[in-house]
Formats: sequence, C-alpha cells, structure tokens
Amino acid sequence: MTQTGPVIDMPVPASYNDITQDISLRDFIGWVWYEKEIWLPSRWEEKTASSRVMLRVGSAHYFSVIWVNGIQVMEHEGGHLPFETEISNILKDSAGSLCRITIAVNNTLTLHTLPPGTIQFMEDGTRYPKGYFVQNIEFDFFNYAGIHRPVVLYTTPGIYIDDITVITDTDGNTGIINYVVSVVGSESYSVSVTLRDRQGQVAAHGVETSGHLVVPDAKLWWPYLMHEDPGYLYSLEVMILAKNGNGSVEDIYVLPVGIRTVHISGDQFLINGKPFYFHGVNKHEDYDVRGKGLDWSLIVKDFNLLKWLGANSFRTSHYPYAEEIMDLCDKYGIVVIDECPGVGIKYAESFGNQSLNHHLTVMEELVRRDKNRPSVVMWSVANEPASQLPAAGYYFKTVIGYTKQLDPTRPVTYVSNANYEHDQGAPYVDVICVNSYFSWYHDAGHLEVIQLQLNNQFDLWYEKYQKPMIQSEYGADTIPGFHSDPPLMFTEEYQRIVLENYHAVFDQKKFVIGELIWNFADFMTAQSVTRVVGNKKGIFTRQRQPKSSAYILRDRYLKLANSTGLFK
Repeated sequence: MTQTGPVIDMPVPASYNDITQDISLRDFIGWVWYEKEIWLPSRWEEKTASSRVMLRVGSAHYFSVIWVNGIQVMEHEGGHLPFETEISNILKDSAGSLCRITIAVNNTLTLHTLPPGTIQFMEDGTRYPKGYFVQNIEFDFFNYAGIHRPVVLYTTPGIYIDDITVITDTDGNTGIINYVVSVVGSESYSVSVTLRDRQGQVAAHGVETSGHLVVPDAKLWWPYLMHEDPGYLYSLEVMILAKNGNGSVEDIYVLPVGIRTVHISGDQFLINGKPFYFHGVNKHEDYDVRGKGLDWSLIVKDFNLLKWLGANSFRTSHYPYAEEIMDLCDKYGIVVIDECPGVGIKYAESFGNQSLNHHLTVMEELVRRDKNRPSVVMWSVANEPASQLPAAGYYFKTVIGYTKQLDPTRPVTYVSNANYEHDQGAPYVDVICVNSYFSWYHDAGHLEVIQLQLNNQFDLWYEKYQKPMIQSEYGADTIPGFHSDPPLMFTEEYQRIVLENYHAVFDQKKFVIGELIWNFADFMTAQSVTRVVGNKKGIFTRQRQPKSSAYILRDRYLKLANSTGLFK
C-alpha cells in the first residue's frame, strides 16, 4: 500500500490507520493505493472463453477504484458491503504472466455519502498552513479506512447461478420454503434443488427455478436461549446443468437455510409465533491494531462472550457487519437488527435527492446480501438522523417503502433520538427504536431523574404511535477499575446504577420488546476532550475483559431468558 509517501507493507484485511508508527497515516484523509501481483492457475486462463473469473472485495472504506493489469475494471461507493466484477477478458489477453491487482481507496466523507461528513478548509493563515483541512464527522466512532474484509478471486461457469431468494413459512409442524433461483448465461438448462437436514439426509426436492419445498416435521430456526436447539440450519443445494459449445456446464451453490417466521402482532414481536424479547447489545467492528479489519479470533471471542452474557441479539451499529459475523449469527441463533451506514445524517443537504438515491442503492446492496439469513429479523435504515427536519418525512417514507419493496417479509425501523412530537419518519417504521442517555449527556450525575424521564419517554412515544418499542441504546462511560461510593460518573458503580434504573422501567412496560446496551465493548473514536482514548461505555473493555456491569447484565439476561418459559 502507498499514500503520498513511500510504499508500505500493509496486511489485508485490516484498517491501515494503526498499523504503522506514522501519525499522519493514522488520521490520513484521501487516496491510498493497494497493489498485489499473483500467479493464477493456468486452467483459469485456459478456460476464460467458457468460464468467468471474478474479483470480489468484501469491504473497502469508502470509495474504491480497481484496476487489473493496469486496466480499470470497476468503481464502487460505500464502505461496508461487498462488490465484485468479472475480469476474464483481461486475463485472456495476458495469459502466462503475473496478474497485477490495484485498488485505490478514498475515505473522504461528504454530505452525500453514508455515513455523511464534511471537509472543512482552515483559512486562517496565522493558525494553519496553506491548504490545511479536516474531515468533520457527526458520528461517535473512528473513521477507520482501508480494505477491511477479504479480497478473493473465484470462478464460475459461463452459465451460472446468479442469485437465490428464500422465504420460509410454517403450517403447524410443516416447514415451507419458497425459493427463486436466477440463472444467467442461457435460457436452456435443468435445475435441481435439494434440501438436506443437519445429518445430510434429503428433506425435500424440487426441479424448477421457482417453487416451494414442503418439509414435514420441520426443525425450526430458534433464537439462542429460546429453544434447546437454537440456530438449526438446513442446506439448500442448487444445481444447474446446461450445454454450450464445449459440452455440458454444471454450477452448484449451497445456501444455509433456517425455517422461521417473523411477525409483529400488536405490541409483540413474534418469532415462530412466540413472543420474542430482544435482550442484547450494540457492537462495533473495532479492536486494537487492526481497527475494523476482519479478525477470526476476535469474532469467535465475541460470540463466546455473547453466549456467556445471555445476549440473544444485537444491532449492527452503525453499518453492515462482515458476512463471517452474520454466518455465526445464523449458526448460533443470535438475532440481528441489520443496520445500514445511515449514521450522522444531521444536515438538510443530506436529505436531498443525491443522498436519497445513494441510500436506496445501499439498502438494495444490503438486502441482496442478507435477505436469506434467518438471524436477520429487522432492517434499520438509519441511526439518530435529524428526523425532525421537514425533509425527513419524505426521505424516510421513501427509504422504508423501498426496503419493504425489496423485502416484504421483515419489519423496518430506524433509531431515533428526536423529540417524539417532531419525528417526521416515525409514522413509517414498524417498531419505534429510541436512544436515550438520561443522567449522562444531560442531567449529568443526577441518577434520581432516570426513571421519571424514561417513563415519560416510553409513555409519550407509545401514546402517539401505538407501536412496540425497543430501547436501542442506553448506558454510561466507565473507566475500568474506577470506583466511588457514593457513585460518581465514569466509575463502575455509576454505570451499574444507571443500568439498574433503566431495567426497573423496562420491566413495567408491556409494549417494550427489547433492550440493547450501549455498548458491548469499548471502542475507538476521534480524539476530543470528551473521549479518553475512545468511548468507554462498553460492558467489556476494548480487550474484551468484563467490567462489573457485564455481570449485572448476565444475571438479568439469563433471568429474562428463563422467564419466557420457552427455554427448557
């Protein structure tokens, strides 16, 4: 990787910011360039006439341009979702030589990106050098940059499975899997769709590109702690056979499938017809040195901590997480509110048509990626936008309506911290999600007002909208090892009492269907006088060691799981 200076060895995946000792790179805004030369298998080059070679990037933040052997092959805007392109023709023209892949990544944020930001040029020549600028952001996490997820090359036949859509339902003990298979490259082919259970036994079979599979005595996908066998997954094997000029072509794709239903009925959120209560966390993709870069050891550690905590859910605050994380949610039964990068939408300029069109594209990419995941039960289109602005009503009506058009099977929400009377987008969501930090960002230190203010928050929102509610964020910064009695802000005692006051109110509200603590673990932020080496609201440290609040939540979450009567 290189920026404006020398060439630097840079691991992929990883954020580049904390890898070197260069302070200018840590806070660098602008273009960086990654380049790697590889030898491709000779059979790939020999078969480019009848097959496709694809280059896929799991995530690069924020705007990317890709070249192969010096030829530009694609651009992509957006920092948290995969993108890919076919490179077969380029390889055909350079058979037998090294393949050079170049990726330029720019982390600049504007009022029309997701998340938004602004570039501010400092004009005072007595204080700043000529051309000096800063990147301003309206979100409270570090603007990590680079190639955050794996870059892979893979092949498919020229006639291939392009997409699969699965929607599941139940009828008594019978599972129903409605499926649609999209095939590209030919209109003449045969299809075989086989559903296998966990032991590899055939549970159902089909021979059409669309249809439904009937599964007698189906094993349903249940959330963690809601059933003795959570996260049950079948395997849907889709195979196509076709003929081309070189003979027969076969393409196979295996998709994990969980049979489950999601509905909202009155004030209840139902999974498989049973009331589900979100007792979980908000998270970040954030850790020492690698920043937002994919790290399998960290991912597995986090899931072990989630299970220890008794958390049955999390929100992907405030952007889509890696596919590898989502895979484990499906496997372990961790329920997900899947959030797009719509965080920090604070200015009127970010509600215009340019921003709206990009937001719709991002939702299309997100739904296409995660639509088949049983763990995903709700889409979130934004976090703490300026939803009181007049333009927000049309904006969120459009984004939510488009998301429902893409996926009519899941509820849609966004997370608000606006005044309940002036929130322009709330009429269009299915669940009201509210963030509040009573006795922290206002009335700091006054623990005695939490229950009064929280009761009023819930009652006023519910009276106006009559929709189920989730406390989507609450918490307090805590420096591990800081203690005080009577409690003072930033001590472990203060965080504990904040949680206990919130919990007392949650238990009184039948229309409250969930609580998500902010945050699972401490995380890095931009430097400021309000942050001491990052945000410290985690119940675990950034190194995943527990604060005393982790034990408070563990005791509560396990009791909540048992109180449903569903976990035996």
